[in-house]
Amino acid sequence: MSDGAYAAAYEQSLTDPDAFWGEAATRIEWMTPPTTILDSSNPPFYRWYTGATLNTCFNALDRHVRDGRGEQVALHYDSPVTGTKTSITYAALLERVAKLAGALASLGVEKGDRVLIYMPMVPDAVVAMLACARLGAIHSVVFGGFAPAELAARIEDAKPKVILSASCGIEPNRVIPYKPMLDGGLDRSEHKPESVIILQREQSPAPIGERDTEWEEMDWEELVADAEPADCVEVGATDPLYILYTSGTTGRPKGIVRDNGGHAVALHWSLENVYDVHPGEVWFTASDVGWVVGHSYIVYAPLLLGATTILYEGKPVGTPDAGSFWRIIAEYGAVAMFTAPTAYRAIKREDPKAALLGDHDISHLRNVFLAGERLDPDTYHWANDVLHCEVVDNWWQTETGWPICANLRGLDPMPIKPGSPSVPVPGYDVQVLDEVGAQCDRGNDGAIAIKLPMPPGTLPTLWQDDDRYVSGYLSVYEGYYLTGDGGTIDEDGYVYVMGRTDDVLNVAGHRLSTGSIEAALAGHSAVAECAVIGVRDDFKGQIPRGLVVLKGGIDAALEGEKICAELVQRVRDEVGAVASLKQVDIVAALPKTRSGKILRKTMRELADGKTPTIPGTIEDASVLDALAPTLRHTVH
Repeated sequence: MSDGAYAAAYEQSLTDPDAFWGEAATRIEWMTPPTTILDSSNPPFYRWYTGATLNTCFNALDRHVRDGRGEQVALHYDSPVTGTKTSITYAALLERVAKLAGALASLGVEKGDRVLIYMPMVPDAVVAMLACARLGAIHSVVFGGFAPAELAARIEDAKPKVILSASCGIEPNRVIPYKPMLDGGLDRSEHKPESVIILQREQSPAPIGERDTEWEEMDWEELVADAEPADCVEVGATDPLYILYTSGTTGRPKGIVRDNGGHAVALHWSLENVYDVHPGEVWFTASDVGWVVGHSYIVYAPLLLGATTILYEGKPVGTPDAGSFWRIIAEYGAVAMFTAPTAYRAIKREDPKAALLGDHDISHLRNVFLAGERLDPDTYHWANDVLHCEVVDNWWQTETGWPICANLRGLDPMPIKPGSPSVPVPGYDVQVLDEVGAQCDRGNDGAIAIKLPMPPGTLPTLWQDDDRYVSGYLSVYEGYYLTGDGGTIDEDGYVYVMGRTDDVLNVAGHRLSTGSIEAALAGHSAVAECAVIGVRDDFKGQIPRGLVVLKGGIDAALEGEKICAELVQRVRDEVGAVASLKQVDIVAALPKTRSGKILRKTMRELADGKTPTIPGTIEDASVLDALAPTLRHTVH
């Protein structure tokens, strides 16, 4: 481990967090500056900057305009799927945000109200998030591909006063109307908003106000046209900025809460120190605003810092080809980019020799950061060889909001070890624990846990569910946050993350609950019981596989093929295409413990070609023997 700036910063962050995070807080403009840094008065509910006040939107926009960055581009919007490019300055973005905030205020949106945002990758999605922050309202962005059932669960939990949506999303080969999915979600939800605002896109305009609803439907442009700009509202550092739902292992989605103060401090610090991006520089994050990477590193971090962000409505391949990322980097002068390893695997599959790179000058690109799933050494070496810049793994979670482990390119660049996201980031006391909570020896596998308190910017709790926060994250090892990942720490202090220890799938960097996919399968009239497992996939990291037991009296030989096709379609309709479920197998029985718990981990190990760990509590081991040939045959 480095003896330089990293070691000093890491040591201070753990032994004197007040000094470390007090200094970091000076980069943020406060209305009431913090006097308390770490508030340990109510463990395990640690809070940061209690008593301080600020406005996140002011820090992301107003202060940059005031300080002379008004004419700097804040956001480049590049949409190959619509053939659109727009560059928006800080001054112009502030004007749009203030107007939308005024429109929301005219609908009664106040500090603490929730606003649900169901939008594609368009500038108005960013405007919507910042407009909520301006008013002190709490936004909850739902990925534009989620189907009605998933949407309804989030509406039910967040109880938004207003929903902001668009008429459609656009994929490379099709237009996806959002309004029918939004209507379906609202019909299923007991909670109804007061207003629904629709941004019309010319590719598929939506009917507005034609249904007889309890809420008022309005056209976005008409509403904003008449609005008076709104000023920033003062909020507490510990007041929520947003709720972002992530897949739990049980049915109800978990609402990760992000507060205003700690979030602003942590993201500002991370973009310079982890990602080596500085004010005025261009940064390209290829993700979606519906995921945590989009929240943190398309929207908030670059704007808080005064950098220029790129909003890309396209894919790594197919819009139009595998050279799209290189075009973006060259055209806008990006010094760094961030995406998931899946994107680079897609590019590598389409253009293995990176021939399309030759058309673009990317000599200004310093670093490529990859996260969202494990970066396999093969993809690392390919990217490293063709890009001639540093390819840097980093590891974190929706819950943490910013990196747990990284190679801190801005603070103190360290040697890169393929397969490792490098070292714990300052503020994160990362430890590998055994079954009884003792630290594992270096090099030995265990559960990766983070000793409390976690740093600013991480989740303080779950939305209106402290008990679930404690039981889900803090109950296995007292005084520790359980990441749900297994791994090891080597002799040099580098962390190796080996994968999920629970039943959440990681499909191309998107976390999906096995439970939501199983619920879709179980709803079919022919299915008696089912299980979904994530199996290793060289391209997407993991892909889901469904295993179903049919009800008695149904002839699998005659009807099996038709039923499996219907099941795949059901998952697509109810969970969304993002689930990527393509293989469903009909089996005679599922392996279970005597208490009835389905042995998903054991099946996953079999499917991955490993020798499975068979628990002593298994009810009937012969069921596994019968399943083995089916599990070992994965269709790609």
